[in-house]
Amino acid sequence: MQNLSSFTTGDGVRIAYRYDGDSALPVLVLSNSIGTTLHMWDDQIPALSRAFRVLRYDTRGHGASGVPQGPYSLDRLGRDVIELMDGLGIGRAHFLGLSLGGIIGQWLGVHAPDRIDRLVLANTSGYLGPAPQWDERIAATLQAPDMTDTAATFLCNWFPASMLEAGGPVIEAFRAMLLATDRKGLAGAFAAVRDMDLRRTAALINRPTLVIAGRDDTVTAASHGERIAATVPGAELLVLPAVHLSNIERPAEFLDAVLTFLAQPETVSAAA
Repeated sequence: MQNLSSFTTGDGVRIAYRYDGDSALPVLVLSNSIGTTLHMWDDQIPALSRAFRVLRYDTRGHGASGVPQGPYSLDRLGRDVIELMDGLGIGRAHFLGLSLGGIIGQWLGVHAPDRIDRLVLANTSGYLGPAPQWDERIAATLQAPDMTDTAATFLCNWFPASMLEAGGPVIEAFRAMLLATDRKGLAGAFAAVRDMDLRRTAALINRPTLVIAGRDDTVTAASHGERIAATVPGAELLVLPAVHLSNIERPAEFLDAVLTFLAQPETVSAAA
């Protein structure tokens, strides 16, 4: 499952990516959660790549992508996607992002709607302030001797207690992703989340949008998804009985919702 390619952004950062699916199919870009890599989508690739040319990438600071020093901005994370699409000759694509990926998706919907066909925003939020709590997390992350405690906290926030207690390959795969994450990259991404506020600007999104929320999500509460769906004109809302990584906890329902939504024909109002 390696087969990674890479490109270099305008500010000199390497971004790792991979394609799955036939080149003749429409492109679907997947954007991952903070603390994970493009492999968080591995289990969805067989189904998604039958209908789409799936493009996954590691967010800067994560996985095989570069880890620049200092805070990252949402504007820069969004432009990474645009530059990736430009470099691969992709004019327009569907976009599915979860958590931080969903925040990036909102930015794209506001600032680059001409590059997006249909938009899926999963387990995400338009605002996760106030800033001081993020400053504390950034400092603690950078000062920690390793990622052990951080990984344990993330896993408790991502999965129900029953899944964590049962353990198994899925939990261990995500633990490994977290333990391998560079603390400087995680802190940089925390800064982008700290500084973003899309609560009002999301109303400018004019692309067909599906919002997926987790009923038991303690990271991006279901109410956050409900607010996004109420703000984005014409957005659809699905609340799954899940915590934060709904694609992992409820894979069948998640895939069914995504594939059904992306298969819908374009509407005149959305095109306008």
